[in-house]
Amino acid sequence: MMKAPATGIWILITFFVTSAGLRGEGEAQPEALFNGKDLSGWTVLPGGNWEVVDGVIIGTSEAAETRHGMLLSEKEYGDFEVQLEYKALAGNSGFYFRAERVEHPVALAGFQAEISASGNNAGGLYETLGRTWVAKPPATASPFKPGEWNQMTVRAVGRHIVVSLNGSKVAELEDDPGRLRGYFGLQLHGGQEMDVAFRNVRIKEWR
Repeated sequence: MMKAPATGIWILITFFVTSAGLRGEGEAQPEALFNGKDLSGWTVLPGGNWEVVDGVIIGTSEAAETRHGMLLSEKEYGDFEVQLEYKALAGNSGFYFRAERVEHPVALAGFQAEISASGNNAGGLYETLGRTWVAKPPATASPFKPGEWNQMTVRAVGRHIVVSLNGSKVAELEDDPGRLRGYFGLQLHGGQEMDVAFRNVRIKEWR
């Protein structure tokens, strides 16, 4: 009679350990989205110029270019955490995610985490061809570093989205009704002199 409770406890322990292991199976280790050598895995859409120099993706365009130059991921992604470093020297850029390709000069519809040389609303969430500004950073001192490398983290799991800049949370959405899957994109804003660089682009993906 004394062994039954112990057996039951061991069954419960085994169940919880196994369940925890199964929940972790869908979470990959961080991997590179940019190989540091070329633009393999990405598609260059018309507008502006993208090149790789010394392990850095550099995007440039002239103010006369009206199209949004876009570097588009070849794959679509759902739940993820992306970490990247960017240096914005001129113009307005952004990291698009869960975005949809559209026949429009801006090329993509969906969320972008804001990147700009001025640092205005850095890390804020803007929905292109949609709700426009959905989450702006707090009206306090920004962690943005002008003219320097900035580290941005975008985490989107289900309908919960968090953007951090240089280790500080700058935007968050809970129960967001938007798209749950789509492309990544790096942007060159049309009609502006653009000079922006990206490096160390990595992803942790939940499948």
